Amino acid sequence: QVQLVESGGGLVQAGGSLRLSCAASGRTASNYDMAWFRQAPGKEREFVAWIRWSGGITYYADSVKGRFTISRDNAKNTVYLQMNSLKPEDAAVYYCGARTPVTGRPVYTRSEYDHWGQGTQVTVSS
Repeated sequence: QVQLVESGGGLVQAGGSLRLSCAASGRTASNYDMAWFRQAPGKEREFVAWIRWSGGITYYADSVKGRFTISRDNAKNTVYLQMNSLKPEDAAVYYCGARTPVTGRPVYTRSEYDHWGQGTQVTVSS
C-alpha cells in the first residue's frame, strides 16, 4: 500500500500561480507512475497530468498544456504540480494518484489508478 497526502491548495487570483505537493509514504516513490486529477462540484474527476516512475516523460491534458508542470523528487517521495496562469475553470479539488507502471504509454484514465490522496482545494477568483 501507499499513502498519499496532497497539500498546497488555496485561494489565488486568476493569472496567479500555485504549487501543489503530493507526499507519498509506505513505498519507494520511484516504483510507481504518478498523476494529478481534479474534480469540480458536479463534475467527474478528470485527468490533469502524468509522470512516469523514472521521471522525464510526462503527459498533460490539453486544457493545462503550457500552464501546468508535473515533476517529482524521488529522494523526498514527493510529486509536484506547478500551476501557472490559473483560470477560474481550474478551480477544483486536486487529487494525486499512483499505480504500477504501464509499458509504452501514459496512464490518464481515472479507473486505472488504485491509490488516491484526500485532495486539496484550489479556488481561483476572477
